[in-house]
Amino acid sequence: MRTATLTDTTLTSPALPEIRAFIVENFLLGKDSGFDNGESLLESGIIDSTGIMHVVAFLEERFGIAVDDDDMVADNLESVDRIANFVDRKQDLRDAA
Repeated sequence: MRTATLTDTTLTSPALPEIRAFIVENFLLGKDSGFDNGESLLESGIIDSTGIMHVVAFLEERFGIAVDDDDMVADNLESVDRIANFVDRKQDLRDAA
C-alpha cells in the first residue's frame, strides 16, 4: 500500500477533524502522536484490519453514509485524508439522490 497524499479537497473537508479525533480517541487512547493526515493508518500501525471495521461503523453512523463492500479499498480508507474525501463524495452522492 502506498502513502496517500494531501489534496485540496481534504484540506477543506468538514469531516476531517471529526475523523481524526475519532481515530485518536479510539486507537491512540486520546494521545495524538502528530501523525500526518496523509499517512497510511495500516502501514503506520495506528489501525489494523479489524480497526477499519470500527472506523466504517463510525462513518456510517456519524455521517449517515452507507459503506459498501466495494468501497472497502485503500483508495477510500487508507488515511485520514482519504477517509474524509470518501465521506465527502458519499455525502454528495446521497444529497444528489
